[in-house]
Amino acid sequence: MNGIINLKKEAGMTSHDAVFKLRKILKEKKIGHGGTLDPDVVGVLPIAVGKATRVLEYMTEAGKVYEGQITLGFSTTTEDASGDLIHRTPVDETLSMDLIDQAMTCFIGQITQVPPMYSAVKVNGKELYEYARAGQEVERPQRQVRIYDFKRTSELVFEDECCRFDFRVSCSKGTYIRTLAVDLGQKLGYASHMSFLKRTASAGLDFSQALTLAEIAEKVEKKDFSFILPMEYGVLDLPRIDLNQKQTKEVSFGRRLTLHHQEKLLAAFFEDQLIAVLEKRDTSYKPKKVFL
Repeated sequence: MNGIINLKKEAGMTSHDAVFKLRKILKEKKIGHGGTLDPDVVGVLPIAVGKATRVLEYMTEAGKVYEGQITLGFSTTTEDASGDLIHRTPVDETLSMDLIDQAMTCFIGQITQVPPMYSAVKVNGKELYEYARAGQEVERPQRQVRIYDFKRTSELVFEDECCRFDFRVSCSKGTYIRTLAVDLGQKLGYASHMSFLKRTASAGLDFSQALTLAEIAEKVEKKDFSFILPMEYGVLDLPRIDLNQKQTKEVSFGRRLTLHHQEKLLAAFFEDQLIAVLEKRDTSYKPKKVFL
């Protein structure tokens, strides 16, 4: 069994939990996921099965799209709704949509983030959440991420001295949306947190076509494996090149090709079948992974 699964991860489970359960449902050991989702987050979790696990790294590198809600007025230990309240800043109803929209545009482009203490980022061999649970604060490494789009998608709702609104963000891998919500609040002068999040797209897979574990189990029971997508879905975010028969043969022998391209990586196809991932080396492209 080889291919890609568009899994709709539900709240309350880790990405690892989802993979573990899929191994039991599919009776396959070789399964991995392309991009971790926090337990409280729902949405698209790309899954690779069998030989398709060889394209996992390209799925992980792909950009993501999220929809969620930000609450201004108080912050939490985890930067989301699951944490304990740590600071309040009452929000006045004079806060305008224009001011929020203007602040959101400041985050578009390359930005620097400090990962939340409740995260899986490792410092000195331990994950940050282990320090957080022990009540220890450690210096966290900064990271560069890219925000392609960040917009408010609802009216403002004022309640209990807080302000809530929905948003949509398109971003690079490694972006902490919780931290983005907190940093936006700081920009506006308020304590804040991410009160809801759903990943709507990842690695070319869309939430509207995603299936839950229960739906997948039901299909497997009926011996319906139509939900397993071709391995080609794993490289949708890579630039595509179509090879001729002679070039395909050269690639099968691991030989380099001279191609008029500048991209670092190319997904090489022959007759609509994924043949290889090619990596630019000086003036030629070397087969990095061959799938023949």
